[in-house]
Amino acid sequence: MKYYAIIVAGGSGNRMQSTVAKQFLLLDGKPVLMHTLTAFDQCKYRPEILLVLNIHQHSYWEELCLKYNFDIPHKVVSGGEQRFHSVKNGLKIIKGNGIVAVHDAARPLVSAALINRSYDVAEEKGNCVAGITPTDSVRKILEEGNESLNRNELALIQTPQTFQVSTLRKAYQVPFRNDFTDDASVVEFAGFKINLIDGERENIKITYPEDLEIATIFIKKRELS
Repeated sequence: MKYYAIIVAGGSGNRMQSTVAKQFLLLDGKPVLMHTLTAFDQCKYRPEILLVLNIHQHSYWEELCLKYNFDIPHKVVSGGEQRFHSVKNGLKIIKGNGIVAVHDAARPLVSAALINRSYDVAEEKGNCVAGITPTDSVRKILEEGNESLNRNELALIQTPQTFQVSTLRKAYQVPFRNDFTDDASVVEFAGFKINLIDGERENIKITYPEDLEIATIFIKKRELS
């Protein structure tokens, strides 16, 4: 069985209040994206890594790899207009079948254990998506007001989202829709049942400036343990 990882790195610095795209911001002395690729390289399956980047960022990424002596093997793929199109571009590089994990570049703290479990479950059941139960109370916004939801019946979805290549390839044959917020929504639209697995509280997505501070704390905690 062959294993792949599509790392989607199309984020900008808008909500980070930065002119530098968030995947290139420094975390514990090196760009966020390098932490992400390292996590996949350290998992037991050692997948072929496909990094999907905006074509205008390719040369900058090459410069960063030289600057930080980053030599983990990976192939850079041009990104698309939406995340949907970027994943589709990554899929085009994969020949034949296998298991593919799609992961947000801005989730640099994903553990090798979660990545391994994702590949294991997807190989057994066809797909799996990581998620965690909300700890806050949740309300649904309605036109006429709002209503409380049972948080025990909800999941906050993370990545990796992992699939048999044939399943993901079939799902991505449809045209883009605005309600395709992740790969699970695309695969579900194609008629496949989604299998959830437990994600990790530390598998945060770098979105706001304070997220980098939180991620740094988690890294220091790992180093101490």
